Amino acid sequence: MSIARFLHVSEARYLEDTAGLAGAMPVAGIPLPKRATAGSAGYDFVSPADVTIAPGGTALIPTGIRAQMQPGWVLVLFPRSSLGFKYGIRLCNTAGIIDSDYFSAKNEGHILVKLKNDSDMPVTIARGDRFCQGLFLPYGTAEEENSFAERTGGLGSTGL
Repeated sequence: MSIARFLHVSEARYLEDTAGLAGAMPVAGIPLPKRATAGSAGYDFVSPADVTIAPGGTALIPTGIRAQMQPGWVLVLFPRSSLGFKYGIRLCNTAGIIDSDYFSAKNEGHILVKLKNDSDMPVTIARGDRFCQGLFLPYGTAEEENSFAERTGGLGSTGL
């Protein structure tokens, strides 16, 4: 059952979000996330540039990717397990939540991943390395009032 598709953000959006990220590959050269095997649940995202994260430091990686999905689904991002086990790398927000209406945000739904290095040595993620994975999950809702605001912004646009 297909419930979503990945697309690239526009070149203009990508260039704005990668300003200062030396050696970033062109947005059209970034492979769309894919599963490694037929039994894989997660879609692997690749780094568009070499990124070194100092001990205790963080790095924001603009993926060049956006996800269009059906309502009732969410894309949840996690670091690739090898980065966590071997190097203590984690997502700053523990798990990234990409809502279905994020696709239409002012930033084109550009998926940005912020990583933290909890180790005592610098860790480099090379250009083209798979560094995080996304899983599409269905979600339910509780009884609630149906007067929702429309999403306009990107990260943190609905509050803190």
